[in-house]
Amino acid sequence: MTSLPAQKQTRNSTAAWRAADTAHHLHPFTDFRGLAEEGGSRIITKANGVWLEDSEGERILDGMAGLWCVNAGYGRERLAKAAYDQMLELPFYNTFFKTATPTSIELAEKLAALTPAGLDKVFFASSGSEANDTIARIVRRYWKLAGKPARVNIISRVNGYHGSTMASASLGGMKPMHDLDGLPLPGFHHVRQPYWYGEGAGLTPEDFGKAAAKAIEDKILELGPDTVAAFIGEPVQGAGGVIVPPASYWPEVQRICKQYGILLIADEVICGFGRTGQWFGSDTFDIEPDLMTLAKGITSGYLPLSAVMVGKRVADVLWEKGGEFAHGFTYSGHPVACAVALENIAILEEEKLVERVREEVGPYLQERLATLADHPLVGEVRGVGLLGAVELVADKASHARFKPEGRAGTICRDYCFKGNLVSRAVRDTMVISPPLIITKAEIDELVVRLRRAIDLTAKDLGVS
Repeated sequence: MTSLPAQKQTRNSTAAWRAADTAHHLHPFTDFRGLAEEGGSRIITKANGVWLEDSEGERILDGMAGLWCVNAGYGRERLAKAAYDQMLELPFYNTFFKTATPTSIELAEKLAALTPAGLDKVFFASSGSEANDTIARIVRRYWKLAGKPARVNIISRVNGYHGSTMASASLGGMKPMHDLDGLPLPGFHHVRQPYWYGEGAGLTPEDFGKAAAKAIEDKILELGPDTVAAFIGEPVQGAGGVIVPPASYWPEVQRICKQYGILLIADEVICGFGRTGQWFGSDTFDIEPDLMTLAKGITSGYLPLSAVMVGKRVADVLWEKGGEFAHGFTYSGHPVACAVALENIAILEEEKLVERVREEVGPYLQERLATLADHPLVGEVRGVGLLGAVELVADKASHARFKPEGRAGTICRDYCFKGNLVSRAVRDTMVISPPLIITKAEIDELVVRLRRAIDLTAKDLGVS
């Protein structure tokens, strides 16, 4: 009985935690050896509001809301209490065996009310990856039941991110993920992204948006319309570099999907639950999806939960013709995660955080980030709501990058973290996605710290 306090005392130090982390923990999207050679992980021990605290007492402004997910901010006692109360009442039961729990039922009903019209059925999972795996199966199941089993091909975009399982990574268009293990799987295809700054030279944003959408039509015709099942896209590509499509893009995508009768899937894992200033990115861009992926902000990251919203076109066929849907997860509709999601949504509604993003802090973040455009290293600043991107370039006029690509972003990311700001580098683009509760003063501080990191990056790169 006396060994436990002694063990806690021994381990309760940065050096001990780092040593144990290096010895036993394989981190996602990490060069394991490289991390160890750098001295190991930074140990985050506390958080409140938009601020993190590490094991050495440093306060860090979290400009990424964890991993695009802590929408309601850290330290919400209501969410902790919701989990605690539900754990006492019913800590777990599955939704197999013709059973359900009150919180899974209530959350399904709430999501059907919040999401765009027609998305009335919900399938629960635990992550965006699981949800997109599920969507791939639902899509192919739908077409088989509809009497068109040849429709198996799913189209997405280069640098789209839809998860990291074998199927969801195949849906996504991240080349490093594909190179890891021979992906994509058969039946997954990728077209150009609506990235006007990086790929639209010589075209207006409007013309480029239409050209990027036409790439989907070209791929449909290349594969054969009768073989194409669906197109999937994030309203704003988050992990791809906060790529905000031109206004002409999504209307044309919808026209093409309707013309060829293919399903339209909106991946709202990042954009959902207020991030763009509306409840969903589909609301912001007037997208009418047949299916929708939800995760991250659904619980503000407090517990793992995701959901697939299924529209009437697909749901009716699954319902009438499908029989048993032989797919699911132990934690589908986990009662505690669903309880936290319900409470999280209640917070977003009661505190009008979605409206706050749309009317106050979203426009302010975009205004303040725009002040970085005068920096000699900055080629473009873009964003929507509480999503922002700052492009780092070697030459403003030509949009030329530093070589090798990604070098400038990595340097800047490291300076951000040393300066107690979390900002993510996507190649040479610094991206921002803070909690929805961030204040204007905290936005000011975020931009000050980001400019300082860009200044130091410019010095390292020899740019004055």
